[in-house]
Amino acid sequence: MKLRVLTVLLCLLAAGTAQAEGNLQVRDAWVRAIPPGATITAGYATLSNDGDAPVTILTAQSDTFRSVTLHETLVSDGVAKMREIHRLVVAPGATVKLEPGGRHLMMMSPRKVPAVGDKVGVTLLLRDGKRIDTYFDVIAPGADDGD
Repeated sequence: MKLRVLTVLLCLLAAGTAQAEGNLQVRDAWVRAIPPGATITAGYATLSNDGDAPVTILTAQSDTFRSVTLHETLVSDGVAKMREIHRLVVAPGATVKLEPGGRHLMMMSPRKVPAVGDKVGVTLLLRDGKRIDTYFDVIAPGADDGD
């Protein structure tokens, strides 16, 4: 009898610890080519979570850049300012756009300056320890619809 009760308790405990998972998809990822003499650019993409739990992005990294951080642009009294954000949550079923004038990736201090047509590898680091590897297309300045 004790064994049966223990088995039932273990099954209930196992069922209670099952967690829903988010599923982050990255689409339409691009970065502007860096003009001569510059050391910084920005990355943009569409992030979708088709899972049933939130996905939290803590940061990003790239072998091409020494530093990649999440930022957002805020406008106050007609003045645009950027600030670093330390997490970006994509709710279940939601889509978040990284876009000019809004949230984006700041990519600083290139190890090798990417040329138009190259692909920049970027890894998104999630709160749950997962890593999402993706590529951002390098486009010419002014080639996007945001300008």
